[in-house]
Amino acid sequence: MTPRLTRRVLALSAIAAPALHAQAAFPERPIRWIINFPPGGAADILTRILAEQIGASLGQPIVPENRPGAGGMLGADIVAKARGDGHVVLTSSAASHGIGPVLYAQVPYDPLADFTHLHLIGSFPSVLAVNPAGGITDLAGFLARARAGGMHYGSGGNGTLNHLLGQLLGRAAGVELTHVPYRGSAPAMTDVIAGNLPALMESLPTIQGHLRGGRLRAIAQSEGQRDATLPDVPSFREAGLAVEASNWFGFSAPAGLAPGVAARWQAVIATALAAPAVRERLAGIGVRPGGLAMAEYTALIGGELARWREVIRAGNIRAD
Repeated sequence: MTPRLTRRVLALSAIAAPALHAQAAFPERPIRWIINFPPGGAADILTRILAEQIGASLGQPIVPENRPGAGGMLGADIVAKARGDGHVVLTSSAASHGIGPVLYAQVPYDPLADFTHLHLIGSFPSVLAVNPAGGITDLAGFLARARAGGMHYGSGGNGTLNHLLGQLLGRAAGVELTHVPYRGSAPAMTDVIAGNLPALMESLPTIQGHLRGGRLRAIAQSEGQRDATLPDVPSFREAGLAVEASNWFGFSAPAGLAPGVAARWQAVIATALAAPAVRERLAGIGVRPGGLAMAEYTALIGGELARWREVIRAGNIRAD
């Protein structure tokens, strides 16, 4: 090797070494994991299950941080504007990345360009639930009461999948269903249990405990096939109604994530989702672990944006 070439190789090595070291050193500090919904909801439950498993793998503490608001968009915006070094991450959702960006006129981020979408965490149905003491035992009874004078239903907030599912149900059945948005799922469930609200649309992982405890009754579920944890609860499709959707959560980081850091996150998420203890806990709350990595998960989000844009336009659905 000539002296000139040797000097050039040494110079390039000097330039590349800090970048390689920084990439190899990830993570350098605790991870801030933004949950864009309140404590106790599906996003919170899934994030904390994974955080327990992943923390040891990364060698740094993971700090879950609930930042709810605006149908998940407040928390998503925090991550969109964060430094893309992999130390601030997000539990992305159907609400913050599939519905909100096409429902609201003013959205502070681009759901695709402002993020590195790394992995689907899981998917699951939503359920329509009522108070068992309220006299409604099935979907037919619910719709009959709605036809007689309208019906109110609650959800964890405007712009969520559960908000839109109620609107789709009302249009498909030809009844008036008035949405009552809450700041999170917990107060909505509390009001139905107390008899202050006749019904709510809620994600299965969030409501599962109340269903098993008999405090709420599920009368329909949103996916085409019955969930294994609710074998006696029919789908809306079984009732002849064109209402079908899955709820989902994924794992995302800010745009500009280094390939090595992205690969590390994909690996630890996939490993966590494959762990028997995690799979058992997810199955117990009706969640199917996600198998979509970076390209496939990004494509899913793009497809969801297109789908809900058309649904919202065709149904003239607006944020309350």
